[in-house]
Amino acid sequence: MCADIISHFLAKSLPIPFLASRLLSKEMAATSSSTFIVGSATAQLQHLFKTRTIPFSSLPCLNSVFCTENKNKKLTFTSISFNSVACTRISASSPFDLSPPPIDHDFLETVAADGAKVSEDGIIETFDNDDEALLAFHNSVVILDLSHFGRIRVSGDDRIQFLHNQSTANFQCLHEGQGCHTVFVTPTARTLDIAHAWIMKNSVMLVVSPVTCGSITQMLNKYIFFADNVEIQDITKKTSFFILAGPQSDQVMANLNLGDVVGQPYGTHLHYSVNGMPITVGAGNIISEYGYSLLMSSAAAESVWKTLLSQGAVPMGSNAWEKLRIIQGIPAPGKELTNEFNVLEAGLWNSISLNKGCYKGQETIARLITYDGVKQRLWGIHLSAPAEPGSLITVDGIKVGKLTSYTSGRNKPEHYGLGYIKRQTVSEGSTVIVGDKIVGTVVDPPFLARQRPPSNSPNS
Repeated sequence: MCADIISHFLAKSLPIPFLASRLLSKEMAATSSSTFIVGSATAQLQHLFKTRTIPFSSLPCLNSVFCTENKNKKLTFTSISFNSVACTRISASSPFDLSPPPIDHDFLETVAADGAKVSEDGIIETFDNDDEALLAFHNSVVILDLSHFGRIRVSGDDRIQFLHNQSTANFQCLHEGQGCHTVFVTPTARTLDIAHAWIMKNSVMLVVSPVTCGSITQMLNKYIFFADNVEIQDITKKTSFFILAGPQSDQVMANLNLGDVVGQPYGTHLHYSVNGMPITVGAGNIISEYGYSLLMSSAAAESVWKTLLSQGAVPMGSNAWEKLRIIQGIPAPGKELTNEFNVLEAGLWNSISLNKGCYKGQETIARLITYDGVKQRLWGIHLSAPAEPGSLITVDGIKVGKLTSYTSGRNKPEHYGLGYIKRQTVSEGSTVIVGDKIVGTVVDPPFLARQRPPSNSPNS
């Protein structure tokens, strides 16, 4: 029936989108299964696309059929091997944008059946391999499900200017396919959260902490004026989000024929289709500039996860992730990022534009730099024993700071912390006392060490 309908409309030289809509309506009359309708229609059309040359301009990507564009503006299909997963690269110039409808999926049930411990909130806590996963981060490759992190889609013609005004990064210098870190701050530059941003064709995708997603969504909506063409959507429950990290992550990408992402600047991202479902693969991830981020339809999560495991990736749960966050020196909302500390004290220099003009918190940040007003900074601390967050940090009996996070290391004798310490009281390698008698050594952990403040700014 589908083939007859296609032949009928092609004989009349009708536009392909019109053909698709009529095909779907015909199928709808024949069956009550919308899933079958879409699958049947797109299967018929995909066969047609492979055997006919269709002007690219007549087809704006239909349902789960995706296309690439060649120099002659003709439609071609470019398939790449994703092991057992059928994967198609989507042209950067196609009107693709990741905003799928809600989909019920059983990914968490699958990993739970494989032995993972999943919390009532749907967070994978551990695979009972925390030490192995931490070792793999340094020596091989890990895969981590961060689908509980918030994902906010900002769309509308004014989205770039809006985010430019509402956060610290210079969005106006970014183009489609690029990305960055940006920080949401209060008018007095107190830090709310770091966001991982991707600039897509029709939207900007933000990945934020699970504890701030609701408040940031509410805050952004609050600042939309009646003349602004901006829409804010929380699509956390409609998508899944994985990160791949470790020295062998480049090899995994190459093995899956995703090597065009390897070596790209941080935040660069490309769109693909996996079994007809959208996935975006980006260079870098929340915890490191080295590695990859994968944003996908929830229905694709299980296939992508299993494929990455087949490539040797070691699964990591949120318990090991929290250890890694502290060891790497990444500040978190409610701990290092609070109303008590400003964005410069948190050391988030790489996420701040100092010359883009007015934005929320800009005046305070400018004054802090101009008048050398940064009073303290975030450090890593190697501890001699477990310590409670909130414990005082002292030097020669004088209070100089406060511990904000603590974790044990991969080996039991290892203990790590993060804390704010007053400027000019310590430097890397200094000895401090945490609490009553816990000895600590001040260190500059990897994430904070990568921050690049201007040469004339306070950072000691």
